[in-house]
Amino acid sequence: MPPGASSCSGCHPVGAEVETPVSRLSGRSAGDIAAAVRDFRDGKVPGTVMDRIAKGFSDAEIAAIAGWYAAQKP
Repeated sequence: MPPGASSCSGCHPVGAEVETPVSRLSGRSAGDIAAAVRDFRDGKVPGTVMDRIAKGFSDAEIAAIAGWYAAQKP
């Protein structure tokens, strides 16, 4: 897990055995995940928590986290 991903995994768990009302990121396209996080960070998409969390990530960190989630089995 890359640095910063632990901030994501609390709401977006990797394991399918964990129940969550939040959308799963595992197996999604890294490009789609990264674009969504950048949109939250840049204020293009309103969020209740995501906009605040995303503000702490650089483009490189977002790419690393998105790539890691994309590589996980859904």
